[in-house]
Amino acid sequence: MKFGRGIEIAGDLSHLPASTTGPRHLVWWGNIGFMLIEGTGFALAAAAYLYLMTQHGRWPPAGDAVPDLFWGAVFTIAMLLTTIPDACLLRCARRRHLAGVRWGMLAMAVLSLLLMIPRAFEFAHLNVAWHRDAYGSVLWLLLVLHTTHLVTEGAETAVLSVWLFTHQVGDDQFADVEDNANYWTFVVLCWLPLYVLIYWAPRAT
Repeated sequence: MKFGRGIEIAGDLSHLPASTTGPRHLVWWGNIGFMLIEGTGFALAAAAYLYLMTQHGRWPPAGDAVPDLFWGAVFTIAMLLTTIPDACLLRCARRRHLAGVRWGMLAMAVLSLLLMIPRAFEFAHLNVAWHRDAYGSVLWLLLVLHTTHLVTEGAETAVLSVWLFTHQVGDDQFADVEDNANYWTFVVLCWLPLYVLIYWAPRAT
């Protein structure tokens, strides 16, 4: 179809949706790329831990105590349990269920805040100072790295939760909630190998 002054319409796109979610949404791919970048950071930190462990005949070095298991186990179990409401939130976002999304995001914001309680006790029960030696430094590195992601994801969840209760919610906001739920799963999965390195690797050598 041609119009004046050389303007030509190659096709009619009016039947396409104004917005979408999942892999058809550009932000979804951005979120995947973000997780790949940060996952690489976790992998590098884990590699540093394993390298240092192989360079010592004894791990942890003589004079260093292993971390207490209790609070690490409490945090890990609690983290795994949060995947249940997170999965429900993801389902509500895909179904455009406004009430479920609003209250689900609020619940996840509260849960992420509560998780900081056992995490604080984890730091207190690592039983080694960060500056004592390489073992102490890399142990704190792993825990601080994951805590940073926990805090930032919790803050993002809280901000998005407030937005959902105070603004009109459209397709883009449902897509944001879906991305947020997927990223929370990423934070949970990244913790599992770190938990093994922090709490069980020192006991296996």
